Amino acid sequence: MRYQTIRLSIPMKGHTLPALLLMPEKRPSAPVPGVLWLHGGGYMTGMAEMAHFTRARDLAGRCGAVVLAPGYRLSLRHPYPAALEDAWRALKFLVRNAGPLGVDPARIMVGGESAGGGLTAALCMLARDRGEVRVAFQMPIYPMLDDRDTLSSRDNHAPIWNTRRNHAAWKQYLKGLEGEPPAYAAPARQTDYAGLPPAYTFVGTDDPFYRETLDYVKKLREAGVEARADVYPGCFHAFDMMAPWKPESREAARRFEAAFRYAAAHFTPPQFLQSPLAPQDVPGQEE
Repeated sequence: MRYQTIRLSIPMKGHTLPALLLMPEKRPSAPVPGVLWLHGGGYMTGMAEMAHFTRARDLAGRCGAVVLAPGYRLSLRHPYPAALEDAWRALKFLVRNAGPLGVDPARIMVGGESAGGGLTAALCMLARDRGEVRVAFQMPIYPMLDDRDTLSSRDNHAPIWNTRRNHAAWKQYLKGLEGEPPAYAAPARQTDYAGLPPAYTFVGTDDPFYRETLDYVKKLREAGVEARADVYPGCFHAFDMMAPWKPESREAARRFEAAFRYAAAHFTPPQFLQSPLAPQDVPGQEE
């Protein structure tokens, strides 16, 4: 299945948010899942165009989903909460335009890789706490969740992403915050996982984010949320993007697609379970 790419701009307060829309070339006869896909890059780098060589491409090209990929503001100039504010606005844009885009409003999903995976988790928490948007499924792929060292991010010298880069990225993203960052900035600090969307992810054992990825899935399960992680021994960060020809990468792509198809067929969000905790440090209450 081929997909078309449309460039668009989403209005924000004080700026416009560039985005790519990946859509099936032929409009399906029935509404399809709509996916907000958030790119990686340690919150410091990256662009919407990365969607063309990440799992987002498969969602549009193989699964027939409509994918919205925003070019959110980066932390080198705009630290937290700018990226999350942009992601929230893009999510609301997708929901509000579901009809014209041919998207099923009951199957709004969020996904992303690395820092985009961290934003995915944070955005799902924000959506739950605000109660305005119902996310059916989340796909935080090897997500950047914890600003603190873990057993796998400490003294990690693997390719692509390592301890030194991780420390630098978190320092820049959290610049200006005092005290412990909120869970919307570092989702591993969340204490209430009830009512979050079902989740699928995968990660390699050599990835600095290996431990925090599994911890996130574990905490979701403990809160009664359906969640699963596939683990690939000996694989480093973003292995599926950097070495797509390897058997592990092909298997990761296959399993990811299968998880998405299952979610598209089985998951629609129930009435939101409002968190018993009042939202705190919630950025950008409205556009």
